[in-house]
Amino acid sequence: MNSNVISLLNLENDNPQCLAAEDYQKDEGKWCAGCGDFGALNAVKRLLAKEQLKPEKMAFVSGIGCSSRFPHYVNAYGFHGIHGRALPIATGLKLARPELDVFVVMGDGDCTSIGAGHWIHATRYNANLTVLLLDNNIYGLTKNQTSPTSPQGTISNTSPSGSVLPPLDPLQATLGVSNASFVAQTADWVPAHLYATLQAAYEHRGFSFVRILQRCPKFTPDVFTEQVKNPDLTELLVHENGVNAPGLDKLFKASREHDPTDIDEARALAQRTDLLRLGMFFRDESFPVYDDIRTVSPVSAQEKIRKLEKEFDRYAV
Repeated sequence: MNSNVISLLNLENDNPQCLAAEDYQKDEGKWCAGCGDFGALNAVKRLLAKEQLKPEKMAFVSGIGCSSRFPHYVNAYGFHGIHGRALPIATGLKLARPELDVFVVMGDGDCTSIGAGHWIHATRYNANLTVLLLDNNIYGLTKNQTSPTSPQGTISNTSPSGSVLPPLDPLQATLGVSNASFVAQTADWVPAHLYATLQAAYEHRGFSFVRILQRCPKFTPDVFTEQVKNPDLTELLVHENGVNAPGLDKLFKASREHDPTDIDEARALAQRTDLLRLGMFFRDESFPVYDDIRTVSPVSAQEKIRKLEKEFDRYAV
């Protein structure tokens, strides 16, 4: 751990010492060169430094996949879970330790395939979590299998003749869940927008779902080539209560004033395919937050040990 972080952990809360973004980096990211996961990690580190979050006051939870190595690279509590189960783990953690800032990082296969049931219900629960879906349209860690978000016709090891089904749209699916309170989309090749979106997601009290579009340099390097080359194919959703990154209006000519409290327009915009849309689709903080309606009574360390030993005794031979 960085010496600055170690010293911070031993200081009083009112100490003015500041942490820089790099102070939140634990180990060097072991992703392929050009992977969008690096961009997501850099944006997260900037956010943590901006908010001056203490390493011992936050946790990163992930499932399985390239993106799910995230907790290994952030100076914070981390839980590298099993495939598709990041959200129930994170929900339980938030209930048990409500004072922690809990971040969840998942890939498209991790979240929208084996974890789809947890994703839908976690959205409905609306626990106070910052959730990042790193979507590169392919199973990368297990070497090139079609994922639910792969474009129709994608050739992979599991679809050698091209995938036959249309892709699942995480935005439309999340917007269709009752109690969804924050839904946004950003992209790894627009770092200013990525950072601004994460800032808005962190500030939202409730289940903040952020889909981060990215490319896998090994298996889907061309999935967003046209949008990267031609900014005119991207439309920014802007609003005083939405995601607004300074200077992007000079790069992206297409922008739309969208009120993020309008769920009907949010669903209509998510369904349209004429342009790639980045921004906040929906936000409503009036929905009940699971942390408030499903509290967990604190248990002492001694009581936890007693209960564990009692449970273990059931299986004694």
